[in-house]
Amino acid sequence: MKILITGASSGLGAEFARQYASSENELYLLARREEKLLQLKNELFDKCKKIRLIVVDVRDFELLQNKLHEIEALDMVILNAGISLGHSHTEMPTIAEFKNLYDVNVLSQHAVLEVLLPKMQAQKSGKVIFISSLSSLFTMPSAKVYASSKRALNAYAEGIRYKYASYGIKVVTILPGFIKSELTDKNDFNMPFLLETDEGVRRMKQAIDRGRELYAFPLRFYLIIRILSWLPSALRQRIVNYLA
Repeated sequence: MKILITGASSGLGAEFARQYASSENELYLLARREEKLLQLKNELFDKCKKIRLIVVDVRDFELLQNKLHEIEALDMVILNAGISLGHSHTEMPTIAEFKNLYDVNVLSQHAVLEVLLPKMQAQKSGKVIFISSLSSLFTMPSAKVYASSKRALNAYAEGIRYKYASYGIKVVTILPGFIKSELTDKNDFNMPFLLETDEGVRRMKQAIDRGRELYAFPLRFYLIIRILSWLPSALRQRIVNYLA
């Protein structure tokens, strides 16, 4: 398979590359930090000889799309690039911070697919993987911008799924809980059901390989969030205030 992974220089993206690295696969690793991409390529060279590095900041939409136009049709795209603002209970994010997060978490995903989906459409096959978050289902006030971006991503992924299903293109939306990465390293609170990076990606890869359309995990964390969302608004408000 020809696989593109965005945000591949560290964390979940780098681990996806490790777990998909094989003689049968050709990897396209995209991120802005060239040094880390080179280190990853050297690490994986014995397992996968066909690795192409795409060094670009996903917020530079024009350059990003120019580089993607050079790629032939792919079998799978893992849209992993994402950032957060951390968790602040007191500060209101600035408009610049809000825009920067949406540029990475939402708009860059469309910038990638605007180029690659027509190629998948022409070959009548392909798989698109959206890495969302359980936070998209229940918004804590300290993560309102991040959660809203992931909820927007869920809606976007749903629309893509319906539109391109007749062309043989599969869309998978993954909603993970806390997984060790640069994203979670900045959190200074207890993260329930925290998973090691390799275990979290192993579960996601298994869901992708099995053709799941939607995969939310860990199951216990997902169920807790669903129960909270079903509670009366006043009670839910009290619980959120307590947790915050």
